[in-house]
Amino acid sequence: MARIALDAMGGDHAPHAPIAGALLALPTLGPEHRIQLVGRTAVITETLNALLAGEFASVAALRDRLDLVEAPDVIEMTDKPSVALRGKPRSSMVVGIRLQAEGHSDAFVSAGNTGAQMAASAFLLKLHAGLKRPAISTLFPTATQPVVVLDSGANMDCSPEELVQFARLGAVYAEDLLGRANPAVGLLSVGEEEEKGNLAVKEAHQLLKASGLHFVGNVEGRDIPKGASQAGPLDVVVCDGFTGNVVLKFYEAVAPFIAGLVVRAGVPRETVGRALVALDPNAYGGAPLLGVKGVSIIAHGSSSPTALKNAIGVAVRAVESRMDEHIGRRLAAAAPSAGASVAAAS
Repeated sequence: MARIALDAMGGDHAPHAPIAGALLALPTLGPEHRIQLVGRTAVITETLNALLAGEFASVAALRDRLDLVEAPDVIEMTDKPSVALRGKPRSSMVVGIRLQAEGHSDAFVSAGNTGAQMAASAFLLKLHAGLKRPAISTLFPTATQPVVVLDSGANMDCSPEELVQFARLGAVYAEDLLGRANPAVGLLSVGEEEEKGNLAVKEAHQLLKASGLHFVGNVEGRDIPKGASQAGPLDVVVCDGFTGNVVLKFYEAVAPFIAGLVVRAGVPRETVGRALVALDPNAYGGAPLLGVKGVSIIAHGSSSPTALKNAIGVAVRAVESRMDEHIGRRLAAAAPSAGASVAAAS
């Protein structure tokens, strides 16, 4: 059984989008799973009753699989991350993450303030031993199959050792949630030659060669949409959070840009929509914050109910696959060899 705590007050369209997302998710999940709606229970109850009396009347029988958890405060999108813990300890985000830390929940999903969610997750759930920072892992659609890109926004500057740790995190994600055996890991750079890139990338390349991972070398930005480099198919692409977030935001703009061009050329909008459905960020829902001892799923602030339904699905798969435990074992097993590799490289 997975108990998923959902931040009912987080996101640009809360509480409607999170609650509607929960109602969309319930019929797709096994009857053993529950969703905990965390936030101002009076507001949640009013919105929930309205939805069950209207467009979601068909799932009213599943109402008993929803638990309401009171959290009177809300972390705004403009709040600094430190506010999550010090200023608003009774916020829906902190209360939702604390449920997991205290063993009353198995995962947390929010479309709220990303920085606050990262800070609260790292503080309350803690990081795996030996890990310096968590990383946001995002699925990028490609011409073949989705590729895991990380970090996509948590860490603006990264050391070579941190990039190697991200590669290990991404490999576990690809194995457990995507079913990829021996995932192919690429390092994002400005050229495929190992001498290309800044100092951190060049050193990370050497460390990754000795990491024991299925490292296929440097990849370029144009390789991500293809889902492959000259070395073959890709499963994981590693980069610092600054680069990853720039690529992510560019990616999000591609589908609307292409759709506009094609529609102006006379192709019916419905046809264009079907052709570009793979580029719809709502289809992937949420990005796991990898490296914390638990499951914390970060959804886009403007997430729709469909996106949040899919984010809940990601959380359930992470719990069922025991991805967090797998990450802990992988990092523990790699610690001695990683230290030896760093020493050798220096």
